[in-house]
Amino acid sequence: MAVKISSVDPNTPAEKAGLRAGDVLLSIDGEEIRDVLDYRFYMASQRIELCFRRGDGERRVRVRKGEYEDLGLEFETYLMDRQRSCKNHCVFCFIDQNPRGMRESVYFKDDDDRMSFLFGNYVTLTNLQERDVERIIKMKISPVNISVHTTDPELRVRMMKNPNAGRTLSYLRRFAEAGIRVNAQLVLCPGYNDGAALERTLSDLAALGEAVLSIACVPVGLTGHRSGLAALRPFTGEECRETVALIDRFGDRFFAECGRRVVYPSDEFFLGARLPVPPASYYGDFDQLENGVGMLALLEEDFLLELEGLAPAGAPRSLTIATGEAAAPFLSRLAGRAMALDPALQCEVVPVKNRFFGGYITVAGLVTGSDLVAQLRGRALGDEVLIPSVMLRHEGDLFLDNMTVDEVSARIGAKMRVVPASGDALARTLLRGG
Repeated sequence: MAVKISSVDPNTPAEKAGLRAGDVLLSIDGEEIRDVLDYRFYMASQRIELCFRRGDGERRVRVRKGEYEDLGLEFETYLMDRQRSCKNHCVFCFIDQNPRGMRESVYFKDDDDRMSFLFGNYVTLTNLQERDVERIIKMKISPVNISVHTTDPELRVRMMKNPNAGRTLSYLRRFAEAGIRVNAQLVLCPGYNDGAALERTLSDLAALGEAVLSIACVPVGLTGHRSGLAALRPFTGEECRETVALIDRFGDRFFAECGRRVVYPSDEFFLGARLPVPPASYYGDFDQLENGVGMLALLEEDFLLELEGLAPAGAPRSLTIATGEAAAPFLSRLAGRAMALDPALQCEVVPVKNRFFGGYITVAGLVTGSDLVAQLRGRALGDEVLIPSVMLRHEGDLFLDNMTVDEVSARIGAKMRVVPASGDALARTLLRGG
């Protein structure tokens, strides 16, 4: 696949070699360039030969540059072609449960292995072709973040509704044999891949040895918008406790064998089981933070460490923390520590019920502007309302329902402050105003 060059950065090896916008890059050192991974891998050498098309003719040019120095070529899209969408129809797919009225990007189902390598996204492997697998091994792209869910081929096909879902599990063994390491994600659904099925999955992954860096076990998220979808239910408190116990048995086994726990329940399992969140030391290097594994433990550790070095501001301050229902009791405890240090501080934690998504959604990252307005308007909110940055998109300006922070602030009649999702930032904001 040839890729069109949209621009050439000035004073770069590509410009000095005479390449122009509109040229079509064909190969580097005889290797076809299909996308950004090929481009980055094959341009790394100090001496390379570029083959490109200009008009109707092909041209070749030799380039000398620093090792790993970028050639300076820009393309119409970052990936050089379209992002690959998901071909599965998973029974637990969260996107299928999304209500209308959110940002367009929220409805895109990503399953692009390149996004895994570049940005840490999780992929199911069902989009991979043989040449993709061979490229991962050849380029030694590691780690690969994989949504495994189950290692039972028949169950995986049933859960993902893709006939390739069972076959692609063989890639796990090939990656392990080639020295490619894996972070695994298991979305657990009661009656499907929990219990004995989970035990089988963890046993199979353990058999891959050092190739498995970490495993996150996350409970299925169920909204109130599941019309026409598979019948699923949330985990009960007792099932959460049983699941945590099973995972911890395997964690103890991994720790005895390799000095790492490797497999972890997400924070939601501990909250659902009404069990204490383990200390930060339980989570090792926090490899699965983005799956909600160890976020509360790290938040508490950083909060308390920061609190030790802060002196009370002294001036009276009244704050409201708005968060999801799941984390509200935990944050209330941290706020209590801050108020004990500074008696002039008053801080109320308000759990926001997620009516926008409905169902059993309780996490802060899915709280919308409209729910904040509906549940905060008319309350005594004090000097400021604090919200975590995870409620907003990466740019920090929009909630999932397209409301802005300024719009919400105006409608609740209170100043709002977006606080980075870290314990030290929260401690500084409570004691010093940020």
